[in-house]
Amino acid sequence: MRRVALSGLLGTAVEFYDFLVYGTVAALVFGDLFFPAADPAAGTLAAFGTFAAGYVARPLGGIVFGHFGDRLGRKSMMLLTMTVMGCGSFLIGVLPTYGTIGVWAPTLLIALRVVQGIAIGGEWGGATLMVVEHAEHTRSPRRGLWSGLTQLGAPLGSVLSAGTVTLVSALPDDQFRAWGWRVPFLLSIVLPATGLFVRRKIAESPLFARARREPAARPPLVEVLRRPGPVLLAACAGIGAFTAQSLLTGFMISYAVDHGYARPQVLGAVTVASCVALLVLPAASALSDRVGRRPVILAGAIASAVLAFPVLALVDSGSPGLLILALVLGHGLAQSTMYGPLGALLTELFGTRVRYTGASLGYQAATLAGAGFSPLIAGSLVASSGGSGTPVALLLCGGAAVTALAVWRLRETRTAALDPTTHRTAAPAPEGTPR
Repeated sequence: MRRVALSGLLGTAVEFYDFLVYGTVAALVFGDLFFPAADPAAGTLAAFGTFAAGYVARPLGGIVFGHFGDRLGRKSMMLLTMTVMGCGSFLIGVLPTYGTIGVWAPTLLIALRVVQGIAIGGEWGGATLMVVEHAEHTRSPRRGLWSGLTQLGAPLGSVLSAGTVTLVSALPDDQFRAWGWRVPFLLSIVLPATGLFVRRKIAESPLFARARREPAARPPLVEVLRRPGPVLLAACAGIGAFTAQSLLTGFMISYAVDHGYARPQVLGAVTVASCVALLVLPAASALSDRVGRRPVILAGAIASAVLAFPVLALVDSGSPGLLILALVLGHGLAQSTMYGPLGALLTELFGTRVRYTGASLGYQAATLAGAGFSPLIAGSLVASSGGSGTPVALLLCGGAAVTALAVWRLRETRTAALDPTTHRTAAPAPEGTPR
């Protein structure tokens, strides 16, 4: 079980490192390097547009890898997604800029960003399902805790990406723009090696091994969409966490720099907040095994909404110390509380024969709606409002409200058995559990 959990953690950490490095570097230099014909504000928006392209591709990756993961197995898809992600990120690191190849530079950048999105669209489902389905066969199936360890890949990847970019951004500005920004992407060819080594040594999910003995009546996607309620609620349940993540760790970098903070100060604040998330996230996941997934996620959503305006006020203060406090409260505490139990909740909503497809589609749809366009929308609204952070706070409140409503409608899944054979798409609630 520990080896399976480690493989999930390493894989998701590498995937999120690759994905978040793009967002961090895009906020700093991609507007100038790949969209120089635009004015600075428009260039930044264009860079975030390519950032959104990766999120648009993620549901496609969830569908494709989910289909084969439900038909062929979880392990093979986990190995493939990590390989594709590492290669795509490395190629971004060697990509010529607009000054060298003209319009082909942003075109290839968008294409590679789509490759990243497809890979990570299949990665999360495989890693989380392997952990949750293996946990079902332990003496004490603490699915929330074990899946929470996989969810740690997000803040760990954020720490690695922010730390790496912080180091290279200490270079003189001309060197950082010339070659320093490439270093975090080039490291992507090295990092997946450890994850692939660990993943090759784990066994296939025992639940899937039992379920595959029965022939599937329909393709997994068709089976999931026959009853779309669970996947729609799953998508809405994750919107708040992903809205907060993208705004407070991606968009906030360019926002804070534009408001007078130095780049190292902002990246350092993101790193500190992500380190706090490494503690809060498993604690929230473990708590969901005791009190339920719904109460913990609801608490995180309420906290995110309540803290939204205070967080932006702290950022606007101009104090580096208050900037750290703002990101710790918004990202390290509130967002992590919403995000921690999400892996267990989504995987428990679907039967084994469609679980990879259903959980991945719900999760990736949440990332698209919550994180894909939030930086782009926030950038446009902030620019039109003269630099005010009010639109960012309103977006945080809106995402949290959608999550709270969706989780309120969902059944509690903490005690639901993971059915190895049926094709049902919603886990039954324990007797007496409110909807």
